Amino acid sequence: MLNHRLGNQSFVKIKAVFILANQKIMTERVVVSISSIHGTRYFHFDKWFHRFLKGFGYFFVFGVLTIVGVIYYLLDEVDFAKLKQQELESKSTSLREEVASLRELKFTLENDLIEREEKINLVSYRLSDLEKVLGMNDSEGELESRLNTAAITSSVRMMMLNQIPSGFPVRNARISSGYGRRKHPITGKTSVHRGQDFAVNIGTPVYASADGVVEVIRSSGKGSGNFLRLQHNYGFCSSYSHLQRFKVKNGDFVQKGDLIAYSGNSGLSSGPHLHYEIRFIGRSLDPIPFVDWTINNFESIFDKVRGIRWESLVNKVELRVSSQLQLSSQRVVQLAASSG
Repeated sequence: MLNHRLGNQSFVKIKAVFILANQKIMTERVVVSISSIHGTRYFHFDKWFHRFLKGFGYFFVFGVLTIVGVIYYLLDEVDFAKLKQQELESKSTSLREEVASLRELKFTLENDLIEREEKINLVSYRLSDLEKVLGMNDSEGELESRLNTAAITSSVRMMMLNQIPSGFPVRNARISSGYGRRKHPITGKTSVHRGQDFAVNIGTPVYASADGVVEVIRSSGKGSGNFLRLQHNYGFCSSYSHLQRFKVKNGDFVQKGDLIAYSGNSGLSSGPHLHYEIRFIGRSLDPIPFVDWTINNFESIFDKVRGIRWESLVNKVELRVSSQLQLSSQRVVQLAASSG
């Protein structure tokens, strides 16, 4: 009896332990039931697996959030890259336009340079011709130096040809009597004819042979008849006799080529003509070298007309011309600076 009780107590204790163990095992499991038309199915998971699924869930959510963040970042980078690409394309277009403009400018400058070179060559050729006319031999120097020399030389010659009697005082005239000793056609006396006679019709225009001022105007029926004298630079003067009438008055300033009178037959004259004289500080000179004097034979007069210190005169004129050209050049530079 006593053993039976002891045995029953042991069974109860073992059953209680089994129940407690069973409860412990159930707490360690997760039961997932899935119901369908075929019935309910139960899936038993241990607790560590539940923790694994929970951790995996957290990891999955974190991964999804990370991927979303990366995608957002990449999309933002793509937008930034597109903006940069547009900016670069705009700069590229601007640079292409600038390159095209520079090419056009280069083409224009090259054409302008070619045109200027052609003009310089033309100037050089014409300068060579001018140097030949002026009797200059330095045709191999620098163009600027040659131009300066030619400018001074030509300016000197033009100034002297304008301020010293040169050329014909009447046009299309025939020389009827030259300078020197002759028998006077009316008096028959032999004397020195101190001028040049041009056979022209009455009323033929008479022109000033150089720049000057009207020194004398005298009307007369004797000797030289109606007489006019011009005072020029450097001690030269020219006179015109047997005139019909005058076109200027005493003290008038005239330029080379100005109309000063009309030819006639006044005074002691055998027929209509112009008696033309040239004097240097009161001494009469043969007018023919002066009548034939041009820029083409400029230096010829130095040998044909003696008694004048031509070299000194030319040097003085060169100094004046050089000074004027220098002042003109400085004035051009000043004007260019002020306009710039």
